[in-house]
Amino acid sequence: MRQRVKRSIDALQDDPRPARTNLLETTQTVLEVRRLRLDDWRVLYAVNEELKQVQVFAIRQRPPYDYADLDDLLGEME
Repeated sequence: MRQRVKRSIDALQDDPRPARTNLLETTQTVLEVRRLRLDDWRVLYAVNEELKQVQVFAIRQRPPYDYADLDDLLGEME
C-alpha cells in the first residue's frame, strides 16, 4: 500500500484533480482541499493554482478517521 500511495501522490503533480478525488468543504482556507481515496486510506491535500502547487498534509486510514481534525490540520499547514 505504501508504494501505491507514493505513486498516487507523485501522479498528483501531473493531474491534481483525478477522477477518484473529492473536493472537501472547509472554512479555514482559500485553498482547494481534496481527498484521494485508496482503499481504506485517504490522502488529504491542497491545490494552490496560483503557485501551481499540490501540498499533501495528511495520510489517514479510514475507518476510524472521520475528518474531524481537518480544520486543525489546515491551520497547521498555513
